[in-house]
Order: sequence, then C-alpha cells, then structure tokens
Amino acid sequence: EVQLVESGGGLVQAGESLRLSCAASGFTAHDYAIGWFREISESEREGISCISSRDGTTFYADSVKGRFTISSDNTKSTTYLQMNSLKPEDTAVYYCGLVYLASCMRSSPVVVGTNWGQGTRVTVSS
Repeated sequence: EVQLVESGGGLVQAGESLRLSCAASGFTAHDYAIGWFREISESEREGISCISSRDGTTFYADSVKGRFTISSDNTKSTTYLQMNSLKPEDTAVYYCGLVYLASCMRSSPVVVGTNWGQGTRVTVSS
C-alpha cells in the first residue's frame, strides 16, 4: 500500500522560507517520481514540481521556478520542497503525490491513481 505523509507547512510572512517533507513508502522508488502539487480550487491541483527517483530529473512550474527546490533523500525515502521567497499567492494546501515517471520527465506531472498525501497548509501573510 502506497503511503505519502506530508509535513512542514505553517504560517510565515512574505519573503520567508519553509521546507515541506513527504515521507513515502509502499512502491518501487525507481519506477516513479514524487511530485508536489498545490490546491488552486476545490477540484484542481497545480503540479508545481516533481523529481525522478531514477535519475534526479526535476521539473518546476514557472510560478515557483527560482524560488522552490525539490530534493530527495533516498536513505529516508523522503522528498523535500524548499520554498524560499514565499509570496502571499503561494498560500495553499500542498500535497505530495506518486507521479508517473514519464509525466515528470515531460514536465507535466500526473499522479498515479489517487496516491496523494493528506496535505499540509501553507499560509503566507503580506
């Protein structure tokens, strides 16, 4: 059974930083990627970053490029999203998801089924 558990959200001021963590288990790491998404409406999540477990290839959406950094610690089966220079428009619930490897490498991350974490809220005040 795939399990994804996010942590690290919180309330910060504009310009500050946060690091989100996604602890993952229950799948063969090299066959998938891990992606970070944020909820932009009740029915839509924006894929903002992903990282290939196979070769470390990364993707960033234009909205976060240059400010966010994704990384993985395979010894801990954990993927991180370092978020710097946060803006009020970054306020959202952030989710990690198990992503099809090819979709991440095409810069269009797609979650495998409904393999999401529970989400962690990030609030950036101005």
